[in-house]
Amino acid sequence: MKKTSALIKAMSYVNKLLVPLEWLYYHQYNHSLEVMHRAMYLWEKEKVSPEDIEILGLAGLFHDTGFVIQYDDNEYIWAKIAQNYLRTSLCPKKKIKTIERLILATKPSYTQPIDILEKIIKDADLDNLWRDDFFDKKDKMKQELETIRNIKMRDPDWDHGSLQLLKEHKYYTNTQKKERWEKKIENREILEKMLKDLDVDMKDASYTHSY
Repeated sequence: MKKTSALIKAMSYVNKLLVPLEWLYYHQYNHSLEVMHRAMYLWEKEKVSPEDIEILGLAGLFHDTGFVIQYDDNEYIWAKIAQNYLRTSLCPKKKIKTIERLILATKPSYTQPIDILEKIIKDADLDNLWRDDFFDKKDKMKQELETIRNIKMRDPDWDHGSLQLLKEHKYYTNTQKKERWEKKIENREILEKMLKDLDVDMKDASYTHSY
């Protein structure tokens, strides 16, 4: 689908902004692009209002930009970075407010999206949980946290946390549920088998996940 000029300019800005994060394994510019593209795809499938495609694309692009400032508790930083950029781009205030709201909706603890736009952005952000590349993304997230925290996590503990995340997570849009359901079951079964083969007691794992 065709990108607007505002979206193309924002892509260039966010790409440059996230250059310092190239050393991260998961939260890089490519992740922002993945979220942007999936959000725009879901917009099309869910038949949302035409004017909302740019809003969803911009929210997807900016949703992790706060990582350039600090790693933890950075959701409001993401929203502030987007707000400052969009103001200088003369974006309407109402539109900026909606984009900020959608960015904040990607916070993991926020589990009750209030409208279709929030449902779309949340589904787009964690789309990789039910894709073929889930296991690669899982390992990259582990590497990233180990680097940031300067710790070493046991693979069984991390995999158990990943399994819990798969069991607890849910998608909100009809499209996501329809297109990702089979892969959801497959990824969960593969992970369960991995843990069983390692003879891991699933009750002993101690790490809580946050993507």
